[in-house]
Amino acid sequence: MPWIDTHCHLDASEFGPGQALAVQARRLAAERGVAMCVLPAVGAVNFDGIRMLAHRTGDAYALGIHPLLVPRSSDDDLKLLDEALTRNAGDPRLVAVGEIGLDFFVPELKELAMRERQQHFFKVQLQLARRHGLPIIVHTRRSVDVVHKHLRALAGEAGWSGIAHAFNGSRQQADSLLALGMKLGFGGAVTFDTALQLRRLATELPADAIVMETDSPDIPPQWIYATAAERAAGKPQGLNTPAELPRIGGVLAGLRGEAVDAVEAATTRNALAALPRLAALMGGA
Repeated sequence: MPWIDTHCHLDASEFGPGQALAVQARRLAAERGVAMCVLPAVGAVNFDGIRMLAHRTGDAYALGIHPLLVPRSSDDDLKLLDEALTRNAGDPRLVAVGEIGLDFFVPELKELAMRERQQHFFKVQLQLARRHGLPIIVHTRRSVDVVHKHLRALAGEAGWSGIAHAFNGSRQQADSLLALGMKLGFGGAVTFDTALQLRRLATELPADAIVMETDSPDIPPQWIYATAAERAAGKPQGLNTPAELPRIGGVLAGLRGEAVDAVEAATTRNALAALPRLAALMGGA
């Protein structure tokens, strides 16, 4: 099976005007065996752009309002999301509602009023995912327990299908999300020698728990990342792209003591289970 990058922001400004670098990076990723990328929106401002880019690169996309954009979003944006999901319901490349969730790391978002507003946006977007019959792609930075509370409250008998993006919680938190039907996204963070808890978790989780992602251009792997001291000395920060996914997968395979092709096959099966519409895009893989 080929690789699937379940989370990358190819429309980010780091890829330059017109996404020229994104198209170039996507071509290189395909040469390295990445057959499909999922491009999540971050707000109403890029609903149309992310859809058009996914069609341009032959990839999939998700529509949602990222918690980091909640301070600059209104309830009208939630209505725009509902309308966009309705308008694109017949588009096979629309595979999820995302990127949605909670972020209790950024100082502005940790304040009580903004924590409550984030939760309002998250709850409404979960309801929209249910209404439109779509899986979810969820941001959980410093917020796994509260995310789980909201997912559990709306799980019903069906549970959830989707991905906890860039998961970096405990084994207990991982198990609680897995019990609801979610998969856990692993990417560049697992390549750092200092990420002891995350690397230990990567070795312990069952094979059907993990999906691969780059979150490009964010969360670069260790071989691209330049520290603050290195940047001050003139070393440029490398550009993280979906082309790095197979090498990240190789690191994960090494940690788990498994063959790279076994990790590739397992994580791709998991991505297809989490986001069922991907199978048709990949020819029924």
